[in-house]
This record gives sequence, C-alpha cells and structure tokens, in this order.
Amino acid sequence: MEKNKNHPDLTEILAAENDELKNKMANLEETLKSRDYFKQHDYQYLIDENRKLEAERNELLVDNKKLAQQVEDKMNQLRKSGM
Repeated sequence: MEKNKNHPDLTEILAAENDELKNKMANLEETLKSRDYFKQHDYQYLIDENRKLEAERNELLVDNKKLAQQVEDKMNQLRKSGM
C-alpha cells in the first residue's frame, strides 16, 4: 500500500498529538513548581483570617472561664446565705 504524501497516516498524527500533550504536561508541571503559594494573595488572606478567628476563639475561651467562675462564686454565695 502506497502512502499518500498529502495525507499523513494515523501514527504520525497520534505521535504529533502525543508530543504536543507531553509538552503541555511539562509546562504545567513547571508552572506548578514555580508557584509560591505563600506569596499568593488568596493564601495570605486565608492565613490572616485564620489568625483573626483564632484570636477571637482564644478571647471567647478566656471569657467563658471568667463567666464560669462568676457563676460558681455566685452559687457559693447563695448557698452560704441559705437559699
């Protein structure tokens, strides 16, 4: 069977597509390696937001302990008064 020079055969087409896809994968891998997520705006925003929420949580824990102590003191005071 004689090859038509105007029409590449299927193996040539697939080989070219395969090479193109390999190049795209290599480029994507390089892009991923070069990303520094610690400098990205969204990542930094999440870190800052997490710090704020953690500080708020810590404040709530301290306030909760103080309130629990106040309730306990008030209960002890009521018990001593005979109620």
